[in-house]
Amino acid sequence: MKLKILAGGLALVCSLAVSAQDHVMEVNTKKIGVPVQETMYGLFFEDINYAADGGLYGELIKNRSFEFPDPLMGWEAFGTFEVKADGPFERCPHYVQLRWPGHKERRSGLSNNGFFGIGLQKGEDYRFSVWAKAPQGSAKIIVQFIDRATMEEHQEFAEAKLDITSGEWQKYEVVMKSPRRIAKAQLRIFLDGKNTVDLEHVSLFPVNTFKNRKNGMRRDLAQALADEHPGLLRFPGGCIVEGVDLATRYQWKNTVGPVENRPLNENRWEYTFPYRFYPDYFQSYGLGFFEFFQLAEDIGAEPLPVLNVGMACQFQNWNDDSAHVPYDQLQPYIQDCLDLIEFANGAADSEWGKVRAEMGHPEPFNMKFIGVGNEQWDDLYFKRLEPFVAAIKAKYPNIKIVGTSGPDSEGEMFQKGWAAMKKQKADLVDEHFYRNEDWFLATPEAKEKYGNCGAARYDSYDRKGPKVFAGEYACHGKNKHKWNHYEASILEAGFMTGMERNADVVFMTAYAPLFAHVEGWQWRPDLIWYDNLRMFKSVSYYVQQMYAMNKGTNVLPMTMDKQFVEGREGQDGLHASSVLDKNTGEIIIKVVNTSRQPQPITVNLVGLKGERTAEIITLTHSGSMDDENTLDNPELITPKNGSLTLEAGKKNTVLNDQIPAMTFRLYKVKK
Repeated sequence: MKLKILAGGLALVCSLAVSAQDHVMEVNTKKIGVPVQETMYGLFFEDINYAADGGLYGELIKNRSFEFPDPLMGWEAFGTFEVKADGPFERCPHYVQLRWPGHKERRSGLSNNGFFGIGLQKGEDYRFSVWAKAPQGSAKIIVQFIDRATMEEHQEFAEAKLDITSGEWQKYEVVMKSPRRIAKAQLRIFLDGKNTVDLEHVSLFPVNTFKNRKNGMRRDLAQALADEHPGLLRFPGGCIVEGVDLATRYQWKNTVGPVENRPLNENRWEYTFPYRFYPDYFQSYGLGFFEFFQLAEDIGAEPLPVLNVGMACQFQNWNDDSAHVPYDQLQPYIQDCLDLIEFANGAADSEWGKVRAEMGHPEPFNMKFIGVGNEQWDDLYFKRLEPFVAAIKAKYPNIKIVGTSGPDSEGEMFQKGWAAMKKQKADLVDEHFYRNEDWFLATPEAKEKYGNCGAARYDSYDRKGPKVFAGEYACHGKNKHKWNHYEASILEAGFMTGMERNADVVFMTAYAPLFAHVEGWQWRPDLIWYDNLRMFKSVSYYVQQMYAMNKGTNVLPMTMDKQFVEGREGQDGLHASSVLDKNTGEIIIKVVNTSRQPQPITVNLVGLKGERTAEIITLTHSGSMDDENTLDNPELITPKNGSLTLEAGKKNTVLNDQIPAMTFRLYKVKK
């Protein structure tokens, strides 16, 4: 073995002649197999773990419209003030009136704590906006960035003054530059003078949002989504779609139009886990369906909206038929689906296409998929789904409908769900599986308990039925409290070779959940973690990225001893798949070693001749299997690039290598 360290990172240039080679694999480069769908590796967004407000959505003010059940939650009001409910926005009527406190040395005003504080970057511009009026014709306010923890003389470190010049409601804006980097600032507003002022929809956004949109996304988090190169973006849930009851379900029509008039919604993740309880977790709907479609377009992903099927969460309403819409009262829910398709795809002069156009996107979004229901099961779901399928197929026959097989990856209800989806001719079936290491490795114990699991899961699926959408999955380590950790990510990589190999069945996939705030999470592991200023990509993120950026266009057959390479007995923990990318002319081979020992391999590339150089991307780690990237060490474990010299065989090209223990390695060879 010859090793060479190149500038710019670890680059392995090796010419290996491995002796006593037991793991001989074959890739038939001439036998071009089934297509790999553009949607194969996607993302799933749900507002859990402060993923929207406090996360991806760029708004820095909590309860900006004073619509929380406690109108001043997130705020501190002082001096003389009053919360009123006759404001300019019908669905968000609350506002705060500030009046002179009666003495020149007293102060009236408001302070906002943001989401776990307000994160400000040094030298960055922030746009403060407010809807305001002055009952006496004019008034003045002072807007400040403050640091209450400072030992300096002044709490404020940036300030702007606004003249409120009208007795009618108007929007006022000012851009403020932060002179410091601070994770937990606050926004403070003082009434300046004796004249009363009314304040509604108090907002603070970075000017530097993703794509520089005023109602935009936090740039670093949105860029991480784009860098994943996803083929699909599922939204808005998940359990969010259902709500704990129908009154709190996600209703897409409440999320479009002017942000000032989007009503507040309760977030079921506020209270789902009493041991992770956040009483201030609500949905402002600032990141609504228009923003979802726009984001999907911006990052090059197909949008997959999921709408309510007329059912509240079955888990939280066990055996309670009254929690769901009666079968004969489903029409408004069906109409919501039809109207959403029109909103996404309709002409700019159609009823809902006009709403989209008025929001700044006259061209259709060209939505191709729609999901109806989430993790629901049995006849309660199947019977309700039928009229949705009929109505959508009748009006929009080209829209692909995604049904669900329920919350489990196996069992009686899973089988019943698949049978129902076949009968109703759903185009895709959404499968969810959060399972431990044994499941992903398909150990004998896991096979006995679960049946069909591991990388061989989709080998036996019906090729003529609906296609699979693996819409939520992740490896949850046993006895590890669901930590993000390296071992789980590598096992996910091994499992994904089976999804890729079965691309004629598996059309779409999405790891879940996507986002988590380090101070406000309910669920883990998660793909991307962040605080108010920083973020890190988990090792699972890099696994997903390596697949998404190297998905190819067609499967190539890859075997060991004429069997698929999927961690079978005698394969020593090896998993492998291969694809052809017709656009680049590359053969892409993915090999995952899930064992705790290095494994030598030989790959015979049938149909190629001569010596070649392969580009290598390696995800490996020599430390603890419980290690993970962190905010303080965000690049502890990342893919490394290198190269490998392939030898000329008698009638083929030969790849010889040794895969380190618990490693995912990818080879790219020009055809």
